[in-house]
Amino acid sequence: MSRYRRIMVKLSGAAMAGTGSQIFDRIAIEHIVDQVVGAIDLGVAVAIMVGGGNIFRGNVASAWNIERAEADNMGMLATVINGVMMRAAINAKTPTDVRVMSSIAINQMAEPYIRLRANRHLDKGSIVVLVGGIGQPYVTTDYPSVQRALELRCDAILAAKHGVDGVFTADPKRDPAAKRFSTISFDDVIRQDLRVMDQSAMLLARDHRLPVHLFNFDKPGAIRRICLGEDVGTTVTHDAALQLVEDAA
Repeated sequence: MSRYRRIMVKLSGAAMAGTGSQIFDRIAIEHIVDQVVGAIDLGVAVAIMVGGGNIFRGNVASAWNIERAEADNMGMLATVINGVMMRAAINAKTPTDVRVMSSIAINQMAEPYIRLRANRHLDKGSIVVLVGGIGQPYVTTDYPSVQRALELRCDAILAAKHGVDGVFTADPKRDPAAKRFSTISFDDVIRQDLRVMDQSAMLLARDHRLPVHLFNFDKPGAIRRICLGEDVGTTVTHDAALQLVEDAA
């Protein structure tokens, strides 16, 4: 039985590109669908906030001297493309209804995001894919993933990381001695300036005591395992003890 009734999955655009240089990778997208379906099979209601980094990234804008607001507009459009792709990929595998809801007006492809309507979709068992971020520039998808999770009465945020299995004492790609935290509090994440999500997002989750799970999305069944209560990645909560994986035994 799942410990969560409703979850928000924060999905980066990079997860849809896989390890290659292409925009979309079939194997990576099928893996995402399998993860989502695994949660649905447990009876968990799923909302997904998608990023757009596989299509457009801010560093390209910097190199071309594009104004930040304009670059963010392109990034929001990229999330719409990813959201439509997610709907198509999920519908190809399961009859579960999928609703793409956008913070920017694009009615031919997505419904406008309306909180009460989104909640009603989730109550009826639909998967809700959220695109367009918060509809304004200068905000990454981290903050709206927390904001929408609160609006939609989600029990937790599952932040899918690409190739990194949670929060570490140092960058595990640069420091082989880095150790993973099993649990950590929001205050410790903020105090130690651990850049796992935007601090504004962490502060919002902390203030509303919304648990955040950070985990390696590449591992099969990770979302299902988290919903079933297993120790996957790092769990960030309001009052969690600072615990390294080696201390868990």
